[in-house]
Order: sequence, then C-alpha cells, then structure tokens
Amino acid sequence: MPTRATALRPERRAFVTRAAPGLVALGAGVAPGGAVAAAEFDLAQLAALLGRVKSGEASFVEKRRVEMLDRTLESSGRLSFRAPDSFTRETLKPRHEKLEVNGNVLTMSLGERSRTLQLDSSPETAVVVEAIRGTLTGNRDALERFFDASVSGSAGRWTLDLVPRDLRLRGQVASVRVFGRESAVREVQVLLGDGDRSTMTIEPLAGNAP
Repeated sequence: MPTRATALRPERRAFVTRAAPGLVALGAGVAPGGAVAAAEFDLAQLAALLGRVKSGEASFVEKRRVEMLDRTLESSGRLSFRAPDSFTRETLKPRHEKLEVNGNVLTMSLGERSRTLQLDSSPETAVVVEAIRGTLTGNRDALERFFDASVSGSAGRWTLDLVPRDLRLRGQVASVRVFGRESAVREVQVLLGDGDRSTMTIEPLAGNAP
C-alpha cells in the first residue's frame, strides 16, 4: 500500500486521531453574565466566555470512522482540564489509555508503557494541542495565530470552526468543528486530511455544567 509523504509517525497519529477530539472538549464551567445578541456574537466574545472556565471534568463517547479499516470505532472515558495549560484524556473503554498535556510536554500511556514528546519538536501534534489549549482557555491570540477561526450562533448555542493556517498541516488535520452551549463544549468533530473523522459527544460531570 502506498504511503503519503506527509504521513504521521504512529505515535503522533495516535494523538491526532484519538486524543485531539477528546482534549478539545472540556469547556464546562460558569455561565456568562449576560446574553449576547446572535448577530454580534464573534470569536472575541466566545474567547471571553470560554476564558471564564478555569477547570472542568466531563465524560465522553467518541465514534471514529477509520477509512482504511472501513470501520467505526467507539471509545469512552473521562476528560479533565485545568488552566492555563494542563489537560488529560483517560480512555476507559475498550482499553485503558491516558494522554496528558502539561505545558510543552505530552505523555501517552498504555498499561505500564508510556512515551513522552516535546510539542515543539512535532508541529503536527503542536497544532492540535494549540486548538485544545486555545479553546479551553479562550486564548483568542493562539487560535488566530494557528487557525482560520470563525464563529456562528450565539452565546447560548455556538459553533467554532478551526482550519489550520499551515497548508502542510492542513493536509493532516483538515478541520476541527466545536459545538457548545454557553461555556460548555458539547460536541467536537475532527476531520483528518486522509478522510478519517471523529465525532465526540461530551457530558459535563455534576458541578461542571453551566
């Protein structure tokens, strides 16, 4: 089978296809102080809304379509996040895996084995992390630096579309679409350059929903 010149290394692809959707999806927190008219709601206002969230926990169910296998894989587990730059995805089913990001360090664990990467040594991984970090913390500057970002809807129900600015990276992560209500992310869709896609639904744990 032919390989793509820009194919990810196995451990990095594992992060992009499994971790990225889940780690983006942790925006559960406090509600905004007042309503914003739908016609006026934009990235600046969404960033301010998400920036109110300092930590959160949620459960997730992800369905991931893998074209090469002609299969849809399902996983579930828990997510946690703490500002400014730490978050974890722990998959409980079908097998236990953990992905943790702290600052510039990504650690992937499977059973007793673990692997650590420096984000700045892996641009294709770093761009996904910046989508996660920028969304969770409401970091508008980071989102606009790495992505063409657009927002539709209102503070009560919004959609954030992120497309990598770097054309090479866009060939690997084509787009990320995030759906939310107030300061809670409720669904994340990720489309990879090879056609694989995932849809993750998120349910904030008790005490974390706005």
